[in-house]
Amino acid sequence: MAKATVKKKDEVILALKAIAEEKGISEEMLFETLEDAMIAAYKKNYVNSGSQNVRVNIDRETGEIKVFSLRRIVEEVMDPQDEITLEEAKEIDPRYELLDVVENEVTPANFARVAAQSAKQIVTQRIKEAERSILYNQYHEKEFDVIMGTVQRKDKGNIYIDLGKTETVLTPQEQIPGENYQFNDKILLYIVEVKQNPKGPMISVSRTHPGLVKRLFEKEVPEIYEGIVEIKAISREAGSRTKIAVYSNDSEVEPMGACVGPRGTRVQNIVNELRNEKIDIIKWSKDPKEFIANALSPAKVLDVIIMNEGNACKVVVEDNQLSLAIGKEGQNVRLAAKLTGWKIDIKSKKQYEQELLEKAELEEDVVRTEEILVDAVTEEAETAETASELMEDTDIQEEDSEA
Repeated sequence: MAKATVKKKDEVILALKAIAEEKGISEEMLFETLEDAMIAAYKKNYVNSGSQNVRVNIDRETGEIKVFSLRRIVEEVMDPQDEITLEEAKEIDPRYELLDVVENEVTPANFARVAAQSAKQIVTQRIKEAERSILYNQYHEKEFDVIMGTVQRKDKGNIYIDLGKTETVLTPQEQIPGENYQFNDKILLYIVEVKQNPKGPMISVSRTHPGLVKRLFEKEVPEIYEGIVEIKAISREAGSRTKIAVYSNDSEVEPMGACVGPRGTRVQNIVNELRNEKIDIIKWSKDPKEFIANALSPAKVLDVIIMNEGNACKVVVEDNQLSLAIGKEGQNVRLAAKLTGWKIDIKSKKQYEQELLEKAELEEDVVRTEEILVDAVTEEAETAETASELMEDTDIQEEDSEA
């Protein structure tokens, strides 16, 4: 009988160890959870047996379960079940001091069997909570990073993706326009946010976020990963075009060349992952004029005029470069504005010269108007002065007549 009991206890230990390994949960946490559950079971099933202030200990090697009542040492006992005098405590152990806790084993017969039934639900719940917590932590660490997922199914425009230990949803807004997702396709996703949820972590993912492009360049370009080349800004219209501004901290490393890679292999790998999305790699500059001119690539810029109001500028290009600078449906200038943070007004050389001419003519008209006004005012003043002199002469004549 004793051997059977020991064997049963060993089975409990083995079961806990197996669960810990399978679920990725620490053994100690499982033991502590089981001990807490058995304390609750003791209080529920042995309410009249003595102190409700108890501790349960499970031997980590044998699985033997013991229950100990806990009584605090006080000067005056108010509750005999939870308190004990210092004199009584010293009879048990002379080393006890006031406010120490005296433990006394009170393990009921067949407690392990009774407690196991009551503790099962609590332990199961705690294991689920631990699993959710572990999953949350795993994915929270990957927030703002990329992860590989497997397409499982489609439903009302949503794409359900298996991430290995959990599932996420790629909503229509976060899908690259025109991209087709088939069952079992492997796709890279950018983790936008991870939230804790009673049913498990809620993982928001995207294929359209600029962060996806940034992470792809970091993984593809060693110089970016090592911090030699920096990504200063990104503007993106997913599925169509992206502009990325880069800068080198090493004068011997050309940032654009590093991103393009030998024979364009590095950037081409990223373009392939993004289903042929065009990527313009721009050289960043702290000089806003130079940065804005670079951002409008592939158009060639003649001049950048910084305006006085806000972050606004006027850009002048050759006549045959105007449509290229603006881009199809204004995309090139729109992405350049997002990349630089400047409001950009593009003019062809002819338009700008005409604008200058009109401005000069307007200024000339203003000057002429001012001259006319000055002449008019001067003439009026002279007329008034003449009239005043005539009136004075008249008054003198009248005075002479009266005399």
